[in-house]
Amino acid sequence: MLNWTITLLIIALIAAVLGFGGIAGAAVEIAKIIFWIFLILWILSIVFRGRIVR
Repeated sequence: MLNWTITLLIIALIAAVLGFGGIAGAAVEIAKIIFWIFLILWILSIVFRGRIVR
């Protein structure tokens, strides 16, 4: 999931350099959302690690 965030940020940077403001803004917003989802899932995995009985 973090790979998608980095990929979208790179796309946003390239689009911004080439002057495609709308595409760059959309890619940045999607990257932000994916990053926050990744961060929440990562924190949850740390909190619940070892608490679930297998």
